Amino acid sequence: MLNPIFKLPTSAELPCSDDTPVDNENQNFVPNLLLFLLKFIWANRLDWFFGVDMAIYHTTGVSHLVPVVPDGFLSLGVERFKGNVLRKSYVLWEENDVVPIFALEIVSLTYGGEYDKKMSVYARLGILYYVIYNPEYWRRDQHQPLEVYRLINGEYKLQIGEPFWIPEMGLRIGRGSYLDGEVELEVLYWYDAQGVRYKTPQEVAEQAQQQAAEMTELLERYRQRFGELPDA
Repeated sequence: MLNPIFKLPTSAELPCSDDTPVDNENQNFVPNLLLFLLKFIWANRLDWFFGVDMAIYHTTGVSHLVPVVPDGFLSLGVERFKGNVLRKSYVLWEENDVVPIFALEIVSLTYGGEYDKKMSVYARLGILYYVIYNPEYWRRDQHQPLEVYRLINGEYKLQIGEPFWIPEMGLRIGRGSYLDGEVELEVLYWYDAQGVRYKTPQEVAEQAQQQAAEMTELLERYRQRFGELPDA
C-alpha cells in the first residue's frame, strides 16, 4: 500500500520501453492485426484503447516503477486518444484506475511465464480475460494452441468454446487464416455474436470488386440476350 502523501510519477516520467525486442514475429503481427480490425469494427467508438507491446504501470506489484508488458491488451471506458498526444505507456493512475479487461500473451521459443508468472500478475491486477496464444509450442508446454481464461473469485478459470464469446466486449476471439501474398498464416481474429469472422478492409474491398464484376457480367449477358436494358 502506497503512502498517501507519496506522489506517483506521470507517464512522461516513466520509461515507455525496456528496449527488449520481441523474439517471435507473431508477437508483433497478431496483436497489431487485432488492433487494426478494432479500428474498423469500433470506428465510431471513442471509449476504448488497445495497446500493443506497451507497458502497464500499476500499484499492485512489488513497485509502481515495474510495469507488466502484455503482447496486447484492451481497456474499455477510457479515452481512445488523450488529446493530441499518443500514450507512451498505460498508467493506471492516469486512467482513473481503469484496469484492462483483456490481456493477450503469445508464447515464443523462449518461455516467458505465460502460464504461471504472468498469469499471477494479471490476476492480481484484476484483468478479467487472459488469452494465451501458443500456435507453435503448445505441445511442448502441454496446453492448447489457444486458451481463454476468465477471472473468477481472484483465480483464472479456463473457458471452453472457440471463437470464444466475451460479452463485455460484444466480440468473440478465435483463430483464422490470413493470406499474405501466397502464404496462408494462422492468426487471431475478432468474430461477431453469431461466430462470423470480421473481415479485413482489404477482404471487404476485394469482395465488393468481385460482386461488381459479377454484376457487370450478368448485365452483359442480359444485353446479349435481350438487347438494351430497360429504363430504371
